[in-house]
Amino acid sequence: MTLIPSTGQAAPPDRELYEVRSYLLGDKGDAKAIDAYLKDALIPALNRHGIKPVGVFTNSENDESGSERIVVVIPYSDAAQILATRTALAGDSQYLADAKSYLDREPKNAPYQRITSELLSAMDCMPNANVPEGTLANDDRVYELRLYESPNERLGELKVDMFNSGEVPIFLDSGIQPLFIGQCLIGPNTPSLTYLTVYPNEEARKKAWDAFRAHKDWAVLSKVEKYQGTVSHIDKYVLVAKPYSQM
Repeated sequence: MTLIPSTGQAAPPDRELYEVRSYLLGDKGDAKAIDAYLKDALIPALNRHGIKPVGVFTNSENDESGSERIVVVIPYSDAAQILATRTALAGDSQYLADAKSYLDREPKNAPYQRITSELLSAMDCMPNANVPEGTLANDDRVYELRLYESPNERLGELKVDMFNSGEVPIFLDSGIQPLFIGQCLIGPNTPSLTYLTVYPNEEARKKAWDAFRAHKDWAVLSKVEKYQGTVSHIDKYVLVAKPYSQM
């Protein structure tokens, strides 16, 4: 993972974009059908068209959000690749065949209540996603997906600046390993930023956040006047990876 300081300059051309797509299951959701579609149709097709790694997650038994979901993280090199990929999938005969049973479901038999998505731009502190070596081999690993809403655009930019100015090194020193961090460009909760972190197990997750809250550098950074009031609401999901996840 590369950490670079905030310079106030325009985003570099190699900064990634991320779609965070949530399949909200609701009372009648069919998680098995979504799993089959993602595992056998969508992810292989995305990989064929150069999109990888694709992460897929669902609620951990320790999640307290009350919102059952399947979360898909899709990285893109730039905005042009988003449209190009959509066009490619529409003409991909293998994908259309593999996805047929999913796409042909009747209107009243959708496998989810709704899909929500947000498009993120990677931030200066982490311009590219990073899956640490050995992550996928650990069956005990857990994740946290957090979305920080800000009261207005000015404060949202300041929360981004707070991450770029030192919050991520405190994460790492506390045992919180980010996989990606992005500012929301398009989504239902703007202005906001979203990040995904991974831990060896549930106990390590809890200890890492305890260490973060007690960290001497966080005590200083969190008291900086300009950063006060930059977060108005936090959505937190404790997740586990699907067996076919690439993150």
